[in-house]
Amino acid sequence: MASKIGRRFSRLVWLILFFSLAFHGQPSFASDTLSFGQSLSGNQTITSRSGDFEMGFFSPGNSSNYYVGIWLKNDLQKTIVWVANREQPLSHGQATSSELTISEEGGLALLNGSKVPVWASSLSSAPRASKSLVVVLLDTGNLVLRDTSAPKASVIWQSFDEPTDTLLPGARIGYNKTMGKSWVLTSWNKLEDPSPGMFSLEMDPSGVTQFLLLWNRTQQYWATGPWDGDIFSGVPEMLVKDEFFFLNFSGAGSNYFMYTDNDELMITIMRVEAGGLLRCQQMLKDTKQWVLFATYPRDQCDVHSLCGPFASCSSTSDSASCGCMPGFNPRSMADWNLGDQTGGCVRKTPLQCASSNSATSDEDGFLAVPNMQQPTGFKTVAAQTAAECKMACLDSCNCTAYSFLRQCSLWDGDLLDMKQLPSSRSGGSGVLNVRVAASELLPLPAPKAKKRTPGAAVLGAVAGVVALCAVSSTVLICMRRRRRSKGSELLDGFLMSFRYKELQKATKNFSERLGKGGFGSVYKGALSDSSVVAVKRLEHVGQGDKQFRVEVSTMAAVQHVNVVRLRGFCCEGSSDRLLVYDYMPKGSLDSYLFPKSSETLDWGRRYQIALGTAKGLAYLHEKCRECIIHCDIKPENILLDAELSPKVADFGMAKLVGRDFSRVLTTMRGTIGYVAPEWISGVPITPKADVFSYGMMLFEIISGRRNSKGAEDGAFSFFPSWAARNMNEAGVLLDALENGLVGDVNIEEFRTACRIACWCIQDDEKDRPTMGNVVQMLEGTMDVKMAPVPGVLHNHVVDEGGQFSQLGLYSFPTPTLSSLSDI
Repeated sequence: MASKIGRRFSRLVWLILFFSLAFHGQPSFASDTLSFGQSLSGNQTITSRSGDFEMGFFSPGNSSNYYVGIWLKNDLQKTIVWVANREQPLSHGQATSSELTISEEGGLALLNGSKVPVWASSLSSAPRASKSLVVVLLDTGNLVLRDTSAPKASVIWQSFDEPTDTLLPGARIGYNKTMGKSWVLTSWNKLEDPSPGMFSLEMDPSGVTQFLLLWNRTQQYWATGPWDGDIFSGVPEMLVKDEFFFLNFSGAGSNYFMYTDNDELMITIMRVEAGGLLRCQQMLKDTKQWVLFATYPRDQCDVHSLCGPFASCSSTSDSASCGCMPGFNPRSMADWNLGDQTGGCVRKTPLQCASSNSATSDEDGFLAVPNMQQPTGFKTVAAQTAAECKMACLDSCNCTAYSFLRQCSLWDGDLLDMKQLPSSRSGGSGVLNVRVAASELLPLPAPKAKKRTPGAAVLGAVAGVVALCAVSSTVLICMRRRRRSKGSELLDGFLMSFRYKELQKATKNFSERLGKGGFGSVYKGALSDSSVVAVKRLEHVGQGDKQFRVEVSTMAAVQHVNVVRLRGFCCEGSSDRLLVYDYMPKGSLDSYLFPKSSETLDWGRRYQIALGTAKGLAYLHEKCRECIIHCDIKPENILLDAELSPKVADFGMAKLVGRDFSRVLTTMRGTIGYVAPEWISGVPITPKADVFSYGMMLFEIISGRRNSKGAEDGAFSFFPSWAARNMNEAGVLLDALENGLVGDVNIEEFRTACRIACWCIQDDEKDRPTMGNVVQMLEGTMDVKMAPVPGVLHNHVVDEGGQFSQLGLYSFPTPTLSSLSDI
């Protein structure tokens, strides 16, 4: 017995000795602390107690360089949030022999195999006893150097004070002159190169309390807008993002911000990417999926020098692509294929002018590139004709392009920030004539003459206007305008262009506000002809004058009895953007469904509102030339006229402010309430996303209450779940509704509506009907079978007391009734 105990004791001693020695050279993977005398090397790491963050050595992508950094441990992509030696990488051979340790000087240091410091944290002015220092990776992702001998283990240094490209909750951005610190986010140089790049996010040096995205710390290409105490004026997403908010700390010599995140089931990051975009996104911890809720600037082509010299940018609602100008090739095809086009393009053939030093050489010519937004950095010269402008460029070897549009513009050196516009949106962008060698000038075939009569042109224009929802943006922009009055203009009897002062007077200086949403505020007004209108004053629209007019004209082409009619717009200066709609005297549907109004909608009226709304959406989805996805269907966006007929409002807003903002607005405001699961997962959406939102709203029309609001006796907490499980028991369902509604309910219509709502919110969009099908079902021309209970409703189960407990939607945080009632 004694010998057995002795053997066990001996084995225990060896185990303790082994682990103590192992931790001296190799910390445990579960540890969050590095003490004096310990070090990290090779593949050794330390992990925050929460398990969210990990620190160690890494090599980005296919790079042969190694760095010390912090990353998201459970992220499949191992997203890097901080890099120590971003300017001093280690070679592959040095990675295994290098170590991160606490130095004798009292700081954190990265030593190579020869014990030479490669990187070191900033040191405190007062010397510290090194043996009392520890390095801890906190649950916030902040790496701190602490003195355990000081009261409360004071922080000597922290990674939050030396940010790289990513801002985490609790980290600062701005400056504090008293502390002598400045916190700036600087992008990586390339996708596989963490060294400081050309893009940064920092406080406005002019003194305005706003943040700027800068190129080379000098060229501004986006701004948050001034801070008003609650939000930045150019970041409306802050109005609908409740789980995190910004805090401002300002005083003598200091002005900085930090943001907090109260959602424990997500990790939020803000990052300045190598391509110049500022992305705000969250990772769902359980599914490890990323949700993008904002991108700035909204048009990626607005990033300065995104595509580099002699390349043009072409943007869509979700992305941007770069292309070399005619006669040019990518400077680095390897970088170009990796998605980094900032190096731009170089000439296929050198200019003869440069080699012969003869500015008037006949060996150089110009390629005309149509529909090109003018590059930055031009100068104007006196020239009366395009021929004179061309000669002015040929007279200088430095001149690389010219454009003649009411004036002569010349460009010297590299051409930057070129943006290719669709032909229908080119407006007055004109033609850019790019200088190339003669060998790049290919003879163009002579165009064949076409006989065309004025009458044919007129008939073609008329046919285009008459075609339902098929009006070409080009036709609308190029239409001859007829002067209506000194204030407004009538665009061919179709859309009115108002003056700002005219709308200011009509709304009595915007004094009677009807409501406020994520896109701006709406005011009641009366025009000079006494007609009453609703004027929406848009906020944060970053489009130019021409582009705004095109999108507004497209919206005006939408004409349907169940869609709010756009009567006109105002577009003056760089910020005044207003839309003028028909006034809806009965307000929005939510004020009649929920306890805000003394007037209750009977069942027949509710059913007709559901049918009319479905018809409006079906028209937007299926009858227009280009499908319009609303992106934000809910009772607040269904307006009622004097006869309580429904009108779909706020359609087309995604095009005006950009798809990213629409994604933000809908996702953040309606995660529990109305948003389809595929949108939250980040995949491209289709009209079926609107169908899902309609289904959730239909449940509210049926019940007369918010989906999330429980009955007075506590019988249920999420109406759609309860309705789905009792669909065949219409009497049971009716008992749950408002007492004043039960008497005149059509049981068959009621059962049909419940079934349609369940079909609309199926998890797979392929299982959902189209809005055209929904109209047929509601009108009784298509049978409606029993729908399977959607997975979203399976997440709400009956507890032991007979009540429905909410387990969360799509693995999102468990909602509470108080939070759901605000959706």
